[in-house]
Amino acid sequence: MCKDMILSDATIKELILKGELLIEPYSPSHVQASSVDLTLGREVLIYRANYIDVMQEDIPVEKVSIPDEGFIIQPKAFVLATTNEYIKLPQDITAFVEGRSSLGRLGLFIENAGWVDAGFEGQITLELYNANSCPIKLYAGMRICQIVLARLDRKAEKPYSGKYQKQKGVTPSKIFLDFGR
Repeated sequence: MCKDMILSDATIKELILKGELLIEPYSPSHVQASSVDLTLGREVLIYRANYIDVMQEDIPVEKVSIPDEGFIIQPKAFVLATTNEYIKLPQDITAFVEGRSSLGRLGLFIENAGWVDAGFEGQITLELYNANSCPIKLYAGMRICQIVLARLDRKAEKPYSGKYQKQKGVTPSKIFLDFGR
């Protein structure tokens, strides 16, 4: 049997029940055939700089709490958001974050930089971009993205322990740390 594969709904539920995969809060209704829907957290982050120098540590940002009435992303605007869920992946499972097609059909691009490495623990920071010509209103707690889980062929020799490990809330770029300061 091939070990490296995308996990099914039954396997995802089994791993959660065994405590090998953590998704908190967990809603069984969010488990799809081959993914788990995650929800939008309560805050977004907007960069407020004239330009961004990737070596600069303190890039001006504004954190905005999403009110019950929702948050509007203007056309051609970029914001960072976070998942409500805190996840903890075992050392032999990686995750891909994908936008929901229903939101993509409205022009909302939902990404995270790359994928989520085996061993990652924390809330997932999302990059949201409104490619539409009209504003889009989002609400805290709505299903925003999905994670597709895949088993590695073996446990990672170096599971994730990077600069975003155990992040909580929307987290701005820490690329400045790549420059050895």
